[in-house]
Amino acid sequence: MTETIELAELLYPGVTADPAAVLAAYPRRNLPEGAMVTRFAPSPTGMLHLGGLYAALFSERLAHQSGGVFYLRIEDTDQKREIAASIPGIIDSLAYFGIRCDEGIRGANLETGAYGPYLQSRRAGLYRVFVKELLRRGWAYPCFCSEAELERMRNLQERSGMLSGYYGRWAAHRKFTLEQIRAELERGRPYVIRLKAPQAAHARIAFQDQIKGRLEMADNFQDIVLVKSDGLPTYHLAHVVDDYLMGTTHVIRGDEWLPSVPLHLQLYKALGWEAPAYGHLGPLLKQEGASRRKFSKRKDSDAVTAFYQEQGYPGEAVVEYLLNLLNSNFEAWRRQNPALSWEQFAVSFARTGSGGALFDPAKLLDVSRNRIAGYAAETVYEAALRWSERWNQDFFDLLRCYPEYSVQLLGIERDSAKPRKDWAKWSDLKEDCGYFYDELFYGGLGEGYRFPAELEPGAIREILEEYRAIHGEYRDQAEWFGALRELAGRLGYARDLRSYRADPAAFRGSISQVAMVLRVALCNRTATPELYQIMRVMGPERVRERLERCLQSLNGRAG
Repeated sequence: MTETIELAELLYPGVTADPAAVLAAYPRRNLPEGAMVTRFAPSPTGMLHLGGLYAALFSERLAHQSGGVFYLRIEDTDQKREIAASIPGIIDSLAYFGIRCDEGIRGANLETGAYGPYLQSRRAGLYRVFVKELLRRGWAYPCFCSEAELERMRNLQERSGMLSGYYGRWAAHRKFTLEQIRAELERGRPYVIRLKAPQAAHARIAFQDQIKGRLEMADNFQDIVLVKSDGLPTYHLAHVVDDYLMGTTHVIRGDEWLPSVPLHLQLYKALGWEAPAYGHLGPLLKQEGASRRKFSKRKDSDAVTAFYQEQGYPGEAVVEYLLNLLNSNFEAWRRQNPALSWEQFAVSFARTGSGGALFDPAKLLDVSRNRIAGYAAETVYEAALRWSERWNQDFFDLLRCYPEYSVQLLGIERDSAKPRKDWAKWSDLKEDCGYFYDELFYGGLGEGYRFPAELEPGAIREILEEYRAIHGEYRDQAEWFGALRELAGRLGYARDLRSYRADPAAFRGSISQVAMVLRVALCNRTATPELYQIMRVMGPERVRERLERCLQSLNGRAG
């Protein structure tokens, strides 16, 4: 028995599983040629970053458009940084934005798929099998350095102007004999397992990045930690083992991981496995003055997906904007295919920029307005109901209490060739059309009616009293507007704007001022959709009641 095999048995005597048997339990996937297996593998360290959704979307599209598999794996080996409720939040965000996972974590104790567990903390036994194999092959060794010793080493390296890290002559335990290791273990000293990296001076590697093209960089020579002192693996080892066992063909991740590629390729080589294809996405950027910087969860409230959920951006609007950042031809595709789902758009590596993409909140609002404008009133209602049940209970109660009325008001000017684009997110609805609901309208009159200053109270009362006398159910908008013009003329207002502009001194005002009085009395707004459509939806009784109350308010103020 060689020394490396003895070392493996010394450190992992209880690990008896044969690596070949483990590999047999995770057979290669039976998929069509060219099918990609991709994954989203976040750490549960807080709310999901928008950049994470960006990468997940790309991975999901690559898998599903190729007839492959997309799965969700949670990388929770860094338990010191784990934040409670992160995993449900990740699952919830993916569902909200329509990112479909074929396998993986579904809930606290629920997962689907034959390649699990999909929670890294439940895969410790698998990692131990392959750590032991690395020890057997001479690719790993235990390191007993304390944090204090490592800190002294770093300080000395810094003072000497040398590259910091654990390598070469600084790798104090790399050449420990089996006897020395036994002695340290008998003393009860804690240890980590490190990679025994090749020490070839100035070695370089070249590889093909699916997004950035052919790259060349220095090979890894650092003896990085593979297993921490608590027995859990680091990301470097865990993701290599998981991606291989789960049959991952393409790994899409942020380009902050690009410097780690040489190390990861070394680990695949050490285990005798073929590495997946890597594609490294540039970060989402934010404009700050004349410069650009990375989106930051610490600095930017809109850097997390929860922001867009709470504000009520339609999930597909955010996804379509991100697709446009991923592949610039998406916008043209959408214009040519307005009725198709975004899931029918094919992403490509060739059209993905190698640098960071500028995230423009105003552009996202435009995309969102356009998507909402294309929805039927019933669709808007159902989406607003779902959103408000979670984020705005008062509005939810109103929507649920008045479903037919709500659908009618949400349908105003929706069936025209150019539907209104007032709403970019569901949180806009209560503010924009809450006046339709008596509970909100009367509750919002604390500061009175907001009539334009140029309208005198006496003129306002006169218009309201005269309109009250002719108010009724009209056959259509033309009949109603004819009656309004007649009323305006009788009170000395121009029946149309052309007449008023031709000779303003001849009139008290124009018909637009007459309509404005009615608009404020009914909505307490100076800008609304078509007034006749509002009155038609409100119905004659509600309109009459609001006119009466407005007059009472004016008369009370006059008294």
